[in-house]
Amino acid sequence: MRPRVLLAVPLLVLTACTSSHTTGPFAGPTSRAVSPQSSTPQSSAPPAEASALVSWPAYHGDAARTGYAHSMPTAAGPPKVTATIGLDGHVYASPIVVRGRVVVATENDSVYAIDNGTIAWRRHLGSPAQGDELPCGNIHPLGITGTPVYSGGFVYVVAEFGGPPRHVLYSIKLSDGSVAWEKSVDLPGVETKAMQERGALTVAGGRVWVPFGGLAGDCGGYKGRVVGVRLDGTGRAISYTVPTPREGGIWTPPGPAFDGRYLYVAVGNGEIGRRGGGYDRSDSVLKLSTSAKLVQLFSPSTWRADNDGDLDLGSQGPTLLGKWVFTDGKRGTAYVLRRANLGGIGHQVSSRALCQSFGGTAVVGIRIYVPCTDGVRGIWIDSTGKIRVLWHAPSAITGSPIVGGGRVWTLDVGAGRLHSLDPMTGAERGSVPVGAVSRFATPAAYGRTLYVPTMSGLTIVTTS
Repeated sequence: MRPRVLLAVPLLVLTACTSSHTTGPFAGPTSRAVSPQSSTPQSSAPPAEASALVSWPAYHGDAARTGYAHSMPTAAGPPKVTATIGLDGHVYASPIVVRGRVVVATENDSVYAIDNGTIAWRRHLGSPAQGDELPCGNIHPLGITGTPVYSGGFVYVVAEFGGPPRHVLYSIKLSDGSVAWEKSVDLPGVETKAMQERGALTVAGGRVWVPFGGLAGDCGGYKGRVVGVRLDGTGRAISYTVPTPREGGIWTPPGPAFDGRYLYVAVGNGEIGRRGGGYDRSDSVLKLSTSAKLVQLFSPSTWRADNDGDLDLGSQGPTLLGKWVFTDGKRGTAYVLRRANLGGIGHQVSSRALCQSFGGTAVVGIRIYVPCTDGVRGIWIDSTGKIRVLWHAPSAITGSPIVGGGRVWTLDVGAGRLHSLDPMTGAERGSVPVGAVSRFATPAAYGRTLYVPTMSGLTIVTTS
């Protein structure tokens, strides 16, 4: 995807700082925020948070992945780009925001903190894996892909390094970018170089949870896995691994959703299909305890055919809505499950043909906004658990939506354009070009501001 030049509105272009460690095509001009001779960050506390504003410390704002910006003021006019910030690599992960400080991670294994459009610190963690080191895949170089999470003064992020490929979890102090601790999250039983950490991290039960799937192309000996590490980095990691001979990735960008007691993950296609063999918990939604034990599961009755045709549920994160769990995936069949009892194989509350869905949903009240490959859907679930469609956006608007200010905010990925839609009708209320973005890009929100991850850094959009 080629970067697009923003011409519609005047931009304040800010360039990221570099260090002696930064090389390659993303190295840019030096910012005044950090010396070009060193990657050591300047100490700077986050700006004080206004009482009316709510932080966005995780993918789609919270552990449940609701994607709802409660404190965004009502938007009356079209959105406007106020700044673009060039960083040292592609940004696939969503930004997070804590008390006004924005944290952004790049595929060059760098983490940035940004205050009011100015880089406060940059922490470059190492050298990402290169394409010739990986058995397949479509992200090159491959560095930080999963969205970080914030808790208790620290940002938790997983970086993939090369030479050979490996995955390391970091705890980074939000105030100054210093590394508190680091820990390998590569556990036995899989082919490490075939594993990819693409899903967002989650904090639950005193641990940070790291989901793993495989690379694009489904090559090598990977297995879906969730690894839990104590927030202080001590002790042994715990994990749940999908019991399939191969594949069954837990890769969708939202990562695990947490309802305050249990983790919910979507699992992709497994090795077992029409070729025979027993059920391997692939093509599923799994409910896990915070001790990494399987509690309940759901799979469609078509799980074997889904696996054979790569038509599984693993492409969209589970949606928590009251007593329901909503899920959809590559086949295009959506399911409603009871949260108290997911139902096992083929025992959904309801199902219907909806759309192929990739990414993360947003939830407000009884309404769900679903990222579909042929245009975002607005739906609701009635009291009996049936899915009702409210509206269908134009086919090019496919990004993982969030909601705030009385608008649904979502991307036309191909055009690199952020759209503002009416949440009840899906009608266009304004749009703005933001630059080239990845397929799974999704904004973060804070106050009137939206932060959009791009293939060159960060675009800052203000609502009005």
